[in-house]
Amino acid sequence: MRTPAAPDRSPLRVLVVEDDDTIGRHLETGLRGHDYAPTWCRTGAGALAEAGRAPYEVMLLDLGLPDMDGLDVARQLRARLPDLLIVVLTARTDDIDVIAGLDAGADDYLVKPFSMTVLLARLRAHLRRHAVAVPARGPVRLGDLVVDVTARRCVLLGVEIPLRAKEFDLLAVLAGRVGEAVSRETLMAEVWDENWFGSTKTLDVTLAGLRRRLTDAAQAGGRQARLPPITTLRGHGYRLERQPDPPH
Repeated sequence: MRTPAAPDRSPLRVLVVEDDDTIGRHLETGLRGHDYAPTWCRTGAGALAEAGRAPYEVMLLDLGLPDMDGLDVARQLRARLPDLLIVVLTARTDDIDVIAGLDAGADDYLVKPFSMTVLLARLRAHLRRHAVAVPARGPVRLGDLVVDVTARRCVLLGVEIPLRAKEFDLLAVLAGRVGEAVSRETLMAEVWDENWFGSTKTLDVTLAGLRRRLTDAAQAGGRQARLPPITTLRGHGYRLERQPDPPH
């Protein structure tokens, strides 16, 4: 993913999906004033159509759309565009609503009302993470699982597991420290950004999604592949175990 200051100098394209005229106009003006190239859609159907017409790298998505739930838009575009940065803009403050947004494929969320300064800071944080080059190193083999950071591939018994970008980044950090306790602060800094100031709930949801995808892949077709457990260290963080559980 490019940053707004990419060498080709072309502005980064942002799809704004917001039905409120005041908020939509504010986002459009603010983004354009900071060297982004926004396109504003007022409906979910319009956003899905627009995303199929032009390449977008960022989507700012309101959940309360007039024609469909923003969660459905997030799910559909996440499936079609796995590298799209999706930031949910929501007036829903309950934990279950926030978790649902992240689980639908969003990378981040902001609760309305929010300031343009905070939104731009969040975008910069995500874009810095996308721009960081991953140092080359050989694949890590753990039981039947192979994590190839350089190729960004996660393979189980010869079958590649399709992980979301943040899920893979999280697995890569843990795989690079197999057997070590990795704090929540370290994971947030390395997977999201060292200056991150959002909720760490994003980490928990991403980790839960990673576990679910690995487990589903291990049980596909009735097989029981050997997976390295990811242990939760309450009050600290997580640890990817060096050896997978023995088969029963």
